[in-house]
Amino acid sequence: MMRKIFHRLLSIEEALEKIIRNLEREIEIIDIEDAHGRILAKSIYSSIDLPPFDRAEMDGYAVISSNIEGASEQNPIKLKCIGSIAAGDSEIREISEGECMEISTGAPIPRGADAVVMIEYTKREGEFVYIFKSVTPGENIAFTGSDIEIGTIALRKGTELGRREIAVLAALGIKKIEVFKKLRVGVISTGDELIAQGERLIFGKIYDTNSLSILSALKEEDVDAIFLGRTRDVYEEIKRLLIEGLEKCDAIIISGGTSAGAGDIVYRILEEVCNEGILVHGLNIKPGKPTVIAMHNGKPIFGLPGYPVSALIVFNEVVKPYINHIYMRREQSKRVIAKLAERVNAIKGRRWFLPVHLIKKKEEIIAFPIFASSGAIGELCKSDGYIIVREDREFLERGELVEVNLFHEELADLVIMGSNCPALDLLIERLFEKYGVRAKLVNIGSMGGLEAIKRGEADIAGVHLLDPETMSYNEPYLLRMGIPKEYLIKGYKRMQGMMVKKGNPKNIKGIVDLLREDVMFINRNRGSGTRVLIDYMIKKMCKERNLNFQNVINKIRGYRWEAKTHSAVAAAISQGRADVGIGIMNSAIQYGLDFIPWCYEEYDFIINPDNAYVKKFLEYLKSRDFLNELTKMPGYS
Repeated sequence: MMRKIFHRLLSIEEALEKIIRNLEREIEIIDIEDAHGRILAKSIYSSIDLPPFDRAEMDGYAVISSNIEGASEQNPIKLKCIGSIAAGDSEIREISEGECMEISTGAPIPRGADAVVMIEYTKREGEFVYIFKSVTPGENIAFTGSDIEIGTIALRKGTELGRREIAVLAALGIKKIEVFKKLRVGVISTGDELIAQGERLIFGKIYDTNSLSILSALKEEDVDAIFLGRTRDVYEEIKRLLIEGLEKCDAIIISGGTSAGAGDIVYRILEEVCNEGILVHGLNIKPGKPTVIAMHNGKPIFGLPGYPVSALIVFNEVVKPYINHIYMRREQSKRVIAKLAERVNAIKGRRWFLPVHLIKKKEEIIAFPIFASSGAIGELCKSDGYIIVREDREFLERGELVEVNLFHEELADLVIMGSNCPALDLLIERLFEKYGVRAKLVNIGSMGGLEAIKRGEADIAGVHLLDPETMSYNEPYLLRMGIPKEYLIKGYKRMQGMMVKKGNPKNIKGIVDLLREDVMFINRNRGSGTRVLIDYMIKKMCKERNLNFQNVINKIRGYRWEAKTHSAVAAAISQGRADVGIGIMNSAIQYGLDFIPWCYEEYDFIINPDNAYVKKFLEYLKSRDFLNELTKMPGYS
């Protein structure tokens, strides 16, 4: 099978120009009861005035304003009341000099009256009314056409209809309107590795993320989204779903199977099926390069990459603008200006959509880049938005102001960076339940957390760093970095040790077994507290056996294989990719592994006292409720 080569990558602007060049918008007529969220396809001209007659804006008395000039509490003026007018009365009434009429809000103004005096400034005695306040001509009257004049445009073409717009249509007496036909978009998910939610996850398979996330994204854009099916990478099956979808949909989104690999077949199916051919095969962006777009009978087919982050970025940058074009809807994404927390080395010649965490600090917002893979949907979910690194940039400097495209507008009350810990996850969840405090957790290792506190980018850092010289945790690192000692808040203890397969088939007993040829080790990332502990234990063994540390770590199989979480270590052992790793007891139990205890470590918190929500965090950390929950977790003290 021949490999498809991306001969020329298009910019997003070039791709969109090709897509929308010959698109036509379809129009339909609907009842206003069904109009919410729809887009007007034709401007609405008013056939009546609003209001359609002069009417009272207040309950009171219709008067001739000149009759009550100078009226006051000390000098009330007496008028004769000759009747009353209620809202809905159709009879035209009339008053003369020295007369008035009681009137309700919304009732038509009688002939001769030019103002309404509010009932609060009157007193009724029999057929006479005493007026305690003068009024000016026109006061408290809504005149004919003062809201909307007959023959003028009440709502323009392209207006999205919400509660206010529908109220206008209702007030004008309009029953049916012309709107752009709601798009119907079909979604096909492809991949031999995909299984449905609820099925048992076996090694090598993943749950189908894209179909549900894309369907959800379409619904957010007010599109009728149809799931056409999930299929393996089988040519005829994908082709069948595509042909069926084109019969009933205005556009199709295919997830997966779009890259240039020899096994990817979507582009070949599109070449065969689509009578207008392939418009785009490859975008000059990261993530999202392997995007393919074709056209059939005026209907676009979007082939999105299989990685979830890539798929959602391409949806946002290509599919969403297509929908906006059809609906004549302006781009509605929210943006903020933020200061970049660290230098970003760009990919020259490629536009890069880089997710970021946003941290609000006093008068500015800081953007913390997330350097994760295109498959890291969890990291995308935690992010607040993304920045666009243009293709002509070589790097973005730390402290540079950047524009962030927001996924949502609500930023976290509390930013916690540092080491990952299941007990901290629980604490954050309870903090929200008890106080409504929303916390963002960014797992960047203990050293990363300390540096974030020093730079003022985090409110709290979770750390568990052993100092080999003093054999104490965390405090020595604060002193070296110039962080005040009082910022250290003691937390809790976690049992660290060796995780091995159930039954310990390799009979691993201690650190010396890492030197065996038949043992595969999985290490932790540099900067993490567990990595500091691992290196300390290896150095301790080297000292006892008079071995060279560098020679020993070169001999350990897997020493340079760095996992970022305790779960990643446990999963690798559970799946047979490693024989042993170091982590907390809780993770070993979750994966059904045996655990060889080493020691309790101290997991503490470094705080930035400027944030008022830190106090709530500490309050719950020290509470009896949290202590009770913590002691139920295996390996915590």
